[in-house]
Amino acid sequence: MVHASNKPASSELLRWGLKTLAQLIFFGLLLFLVAGRLDWRGGWSFLALGAATQILSAVLFLPHHADLIAERSKMQANTKPWDRILAPLVAMIGPLAWVLTASLDARFHWSGPVPTALWIAAFLVGFGASLFTLWAMMTNRFFAATVRIQDDRGQTVVKGGPYRIVRHPGYLGSVVFDLVVPLVLGSWWAYFPAVLTVILTFVRTALEDRTLQAELPGYAQFAKETRFRLIPGIW
Repeated sequence: MVHASNKPASSELLRWGLKTLAQLIFFGLLLFLVAGRLDWRGGWSFLALGAATQILSAVLFLPHHADLIAERSKMQANTKPWDRILAPLVAMIGPLAWVLTASLDARFHWSGPVPTALWIAAFLVGFGASLFTLWAMMTNRFFAATVRIQDDRGQTVVKGGPYRIVRHPGYLGSVVFDLVVPLVLGSWWAYFPAVLTVILTFVRTALEDRTLQAELPGYAQFAKETRFRLIPGIW
């Protein structure tokens, strides 16, 4: 069994930090340039949610599984062909679509206002969903960005933490986040791309689960112990 080092090169840490900062700057510019205004509660709250999540990731996640920086930084060679399509759609194209939609909505006032109480609730739920995903990442040192069997990292089945609730807790956190982030942004129209992203996440979950049951030793037994893929008590 091959065990990866938990101490990536300082250049990888620097690259991760610069990439994270660049993403926040990019989304900030995109939000407010497209919206054509700075007095937009939804834009600022979305950036605050993203920044808080990234800071927590750096403080809580990196000390435990810093080796995942290299794993998650690029498309790995043995990524499943179908995930070479789905991963960018779910992780990049989908979020970009609902951010653009919300920004245009803020500019042209397509949606009615989101009540303040609902906006606050959505922000808190979105932050909770991010924490749930982070919990899954901290529990699972094989929490890769794309679907592949990580023979090079000695991948084994992870059963603890949120994996006692569902088999794909990271996707559960993402689905909940995607369903509340239009409210954080204050855009009902953003639900169109957000729901499409959620549908693609369900498809990806089904394909990943099938792959793991077929190719990762011990996963089929894990599927009998943790019965539900994504939604507790339902699926």
